[in-house]
Amino acid sequence: MRGSDDLRELARAGLRSLSRVVVGKDGPVRRSVAVLLAGGHLLLEDLPGVGKTTLAKGLSRLLGGSYQRVQGTNDLLPSDLLGIHLWEATGQTFRFQEGPIFANVVLLDELNRIGPKTQSALLEVMVEGQVTLDRTTYRLPDPFFVIATQNPMDTSGTFPLPESQMDRFACVLHLGYPDPVSERLVLRGEAGSGTLESLEAAMDLDGWRRARADVRRVRASDGALDYAERVVARIRENRGFCSTRAAGHWLALAKAEAWLDGRDFLTPDDLQSTLGDAMAHRGTMDDRRLNRDERREQLGRMVAEIPVGWKP
Repeated sequence: MRGSDDLRELARAGLRSLSRVVVGKDGPVRRSVAVLLAGGHLLLEDLPGVGKTTLAKGLSRLLGGSYQRVQGTNDLLPSDLLGIHLWEATGQTFRFQEGPIFANVVLLDELNRIGPKTQSALLEVMVEGQVTLDRTTYRLPDPFFVIATQNPMDTSGTFPLPESQMDRFACVLHLGYPDPVSERLVLRGEAGSGTLESLEAAMDLDGWRRARADVRRVRASDGALDYAERVVARIRENRGFCSTRAAGHWLALAKAEAWLDGRDFLTPDDLQSTLGDAMAHRGTMDDRRLNRDERREQLGRMVAEIPVGWKP
């Protein structure tokens, strides 16, 4: 059985491999792997054609296991995601036919093109890792990782995601246009979606489960938690939306970054570096559709004003 150091090296090797496919985006690539290790779900927001789906597919190949992609459309039904009970005449009984949500990695492409009713079907799935239909509960695979892509809200044919669903994503990332050197690699076919076949699973599913358990064991001292609580309190004082779930997502993401750095303890630096990605999509109570970049700037200014007051 591999130890923590071996698992960390395998995760880092997978990260490096993914960075050779999604080129010029080392920061978002590392953060997306941290979300996977933290046990959260990932939201990718950006214009079409900048590599969101490529990153999502690359993450699924690193994790291994089963993979399903669902294309968001406005006529998608909850049963198209969750599954349905089918009548079997031979046995005179109903049989549950699992939907695409029953996979280790689920890519929901263009999530905000899905109507509100079907979006609501994801709420139980993303928090509890289960589906309840007709008084019966069905467990989802472990690990279970949802990656959703979303186009800007001013794109035609989109529906805004409710706050309850946004709160279920641990992190939001934006890729943006590639730099000229990286874009040239993609155009030559030396990177990008055409090279996804070069990616292999970084470790087996049991390895990922043990890596996640290692991340959960990263120590958060009382001083670090005090600092996190002061930040959360300031967000709420400024009428920002920050649920207890959001604070937990932030803490888990910071622990994953610490683990990737080779540490078994959390520092305020880990918390500060992950705050924007963990909170930008949750918006404010006064303006829930605030631009993400503006929200990150607000969070950055707020953190700069709060004393750390931390002792190792």
